[in-house]
Amino acid sequence: PIDRHRTAAALGFREPTRNSLDSVSDRDFALEFLSIAAVAATHLSRLAEEIVIWSTPQFGFVRLSDSFSTGSSIMPQKKNPDAAELIRAKTGRINGHLVALLTVMKGLPLSYSKDMQEDKEAVFDAAETLDLAIAAMTGMIADLSVDEQAMKKAAGAGYSTATDLADWLVREAGLPFREAHHVTGRAVALADQRGVALDRLPLADLQALHPSINDRVFSVLSVQNSVKSRKSFGGTAPREVRRQIRYWRRRLAKA
Repeated sequence: PIDRHRTAAALGFREPTRNSLDSVSDRDFALEFLSIAAVAATHLSRLAEEIVIWSTPQFGFVRLSDSFSTGSSIMPQKKNPDAAELIRAKTGRINGHLVALLTVMKGLPLSYSKDMQEDKEAVFDAAETLDLAIAAMTGMIADLSVDEQAMKKAAGAGYSTATDLADWLVREAGLPFREAHHVTGRAVALADQRGVALDRLPLADLQALHPSINDRVFSVLSVQNSVKSRKSFGGTAPREVRRQIRYWRRRLAKA
């Protein structure tokens, strides 16, 4: 009999496939690659969508460099986020390759059919497209500039620290959350009526809503302190975010 273990070793494989029929008809490796590529591209697409939104005049959080954007053909003042938009589109292309090959494979008998040659175009094009999308995203992120003040202003909009006030009332004043929620709602209504942020309400007005409130409450009403307080594993506190960055840099360095 043929020594398939010896043949596999000579060809550089760890071991032979367990079933000869599977050897000629299996395309799981191609489907698995396309699935991984589609998931990776989808993450890139979602980040690209954030960048598209953030770069609009309505948000103004980031500004793209000229290397990854173009001017409008009609509006001289407009900058189009071309790289981000193309990453979104390329993701649809990669997802399409996965669906196309799944559709090819689902109707085949268990042995080899010529239909399977369609896997080559799907795999090769998906690999090239994903490589291009990663390069574009990496360069775009490296070159964009961030408007910290615009982001800070947006972070404080809509009384975003109201939950921090409710949590403080539970933690420091011992209120049940249901009551703390009600008191906070009244505080938000008062601030909205006066057109000010929660931390701009006088202490006397807050104490009129509940006598247990004291001046320590203002420490939790700033956006910066709200972010810093989320310091559990995976949280948004700057120290925790830096820890996550260090972790992934180490992981990627070993990849």
